[in-house]
Amino acid sequence: MLFMRLSPRAVLGGCALIGAAALAAAVVSQHAFGFEPCSWCVLQRLIVLLLILVCAAGALMGTRERPRRWPAWGALPLALSGLGAALWQHFVAARSADCRLTLADRIVGGLHLADVWPSVFEATARCDEANLPMLGIPYAIWSAVLFLLIAVASALAVRYRPNHMFL
Repeated sequence: MLFMRLSPRAVLGGCALIGAAALAAAVVSQHAFGFEPCSWCVLQRLIVLLLILVCAAGALMGTRERPRRWPAWGALPLALSGLGAALWQHFVAARSADCRLTLADRIVGGLHLADVWPSVFEATARCDEANLPMLGIPYAIWSAVLFLLIAVASALAVRYRPNHMFL
């Protein structure tokens, strides 16, 4: 399988690009199509941004023969946290009208992200309004799939052993 043969640098670089595309898609869908985010959506955006930074650092560090594994180790818990937030949004938060005083609201509010970058990090919807379908699939499920893929890719990057016969 080709994916298993890719170096951690290539895998993490791909994860950074996919994360950037997902974050851009979320912001475009918000501002162009009216998909307003709730606190759980904004928390997931923060996690994606952190994943982009960690994965990009991993893509730029080390060599194929001596890759740096700390970025893959850092991306794994971030991706799992994002997966948990997406699943919580879909199965719990989307069934309640109010996101105030939830863990996501406390994290996002405590970091004052809406003050720093309001077009990306301002929660403008209630939890029950935010999990709209895109192509028939709720937004939180798309997010969960993204985080799951990045978690698997990070785990593979951690386990990578160079094989000079390939790539």
